Amino acid sequence: MNKLFYGDNLEVLRRYIKDESVDLCYIDTPFNSKRNYNQIYNNIGQEDKAQAQAFIDTWTWDDRANQGLLEIQENYLGHFTSQSIDLINGLIPVLKKGPLLAYLVGMTLRIAEIHRVLKPTGSFYLHCDPTASHYLKLVLDAIFCSQGGEFQNEIIWCYTIGGKSKKRFAKKHDVILFFTKSNKDIHTFNQKGASIPRKPNSHMKVGIDEDGREYQEKKDKKTGKVYRYYLDEGKIAEDYWTDIETLNREDRERLGYPTQKPEALLERIIKASSNEHDVILDAFCGCGTATIVAQKLNRNWMGIDITYQSIGVILKRLEDSFGADVLQTIELNGIPKDVESAKLLSLKKDDRTRKEFEKWAVLTYSNNRAIINDKKGKDQGIDGIAYFQGEKTQEKIILQVKSGKVGAKDIRDLQGVLTLENAAIGIFITLQNPTKDMITTAKSAGIYQHKMYGQTVDKIQIVTIQEMLEQQKRLDIKLSFEVLKSAEKQQQIKADQLKLKL
Repeated sequence: MNKLFYGDNLEVLRRYIKDESVDLCYIDTPFNSKRNYNQIYNNIGQEDKAQAQAFIDTWTWDDRANQGLLEIQENYLGHFTSQSIDLINGLIPVLKKGPLLAYLVGMTLRIAEIHRVLKPTGSFYLHCDPTASHYLKLVLDAIFCSQGGEFQNEIIWCYTIGGKSKKRFAKKHDVILFFTKSNKDIHTFNQKGASIPRKPNSHMKVGIDEDGREYQEKKDKKTGKVYRYYLDEGKIAEDYWTDIETLNREDRERLGYPTQKPEALLERIIKASSNEHDVILDAFCGCGTATIVAQKLNRNWMGIDITYQSIGVILKRLEDSFGADVLQTIELNGIPKDVESAKLLSLKKDDRTRKEFEKWAVLTYSNNRAIINDKKGKDQGIDGIAYFQGEKTQEKIILQVKSGKVGAKDIRDLQGVLTLENAAIGIFITLQNPTKDMITTAKSAGIYQHKMYGQTVDKIQIVTIQEMLEQQKRLDIKLSFEVLKSAEKQQQIKADQLKLKL
């Protein structure tokens, strides 16, 4: 069964992933490529603060970084090589204790665990950008090569989409570092999966053999031996990839996730370095492209992410790609399964996870269909928004989540938000049981009648976490994009029927 873990990947790797159980690991590390290099290196944090915030939120020198540094220096669990310990110690006076060193400490902790869980025949692809690829190469050398592994390639993925500076050459490539756990050429490498189309050489004539296949021949001047190249067989790709473009705004794959990678990129990696039924691990899932491609290619997979928003996106993406039944084949770990575990999630104080309870509640109740309100600071009482088609226009649903003490004032406040936002329905999700006054206040808000679907619902609805977990209570209003998808499906059915008649 495929597995999706919600939590810190370091903890998940240490607690749940067995030694030598993974055939291929791919990670796209959280690193803000738009942030100025000198800003990171000097830790000055002045230019382009908004762009830099995502990096600072994830990697900052704090108690977590201090604990990680200590684990490396003391060789916690015996997972760190002397080379990796010396490397991190040597970087302290160079980088000082700031965001970049925190990032490298965090990555060293996780790469050591990835090395542990890889099979002796396993491969590892680390996707990053030029801002820190040189440091990460040192970390990988210190962990992999010092233990009998081998650096195979620095793959340069080139693309053209996106803005360009007028003061420097356009920054249009990512770096993918490819390592294997062994240096004995026992790792999987499928030539067909690694191949790209072979273009005819303009200096060589194209021939056709008895089977109708096109080929070109080349004669070795020294030996006289003739080499025949069949054009339909392609050739193994070079270590610079220019044939896969990054996603543009109109691309059908695009989900609006800022670091989303095209499926074609992951397809090449997974096809080249694994076989059917092999185990693929993505320890920084994001929007789940690696898991989607692994599922398509009949691989087993494990994914990890620290934000429930990512988990929700992956579940919805799997459902959209493979049907609702696919969710029954996935083992979910770290997701609240009872009220007590939901309470524990609501009590997390870590800056990375302080909003996770609200995100989990909104996405779970809406079956991963609502949009999370990601505005920092005051959210104006809105944790999530969903849209449905009203009688004449698109209508809005406001979702609000509370984990602490609640009362009738909260319902009145939500009613005010509905008025300000011109929303039709408000959903109040609470960890505590509602009071009688809350229920009365909610009922006094009146009802919304949906003439198109013949539905009549309360304008303000109170839902408890207990109802969500024990009774599987969910939002049962058909949302706008589901109506659109249904219409598109009907159009396709009619088109197919027309083709059959013709």
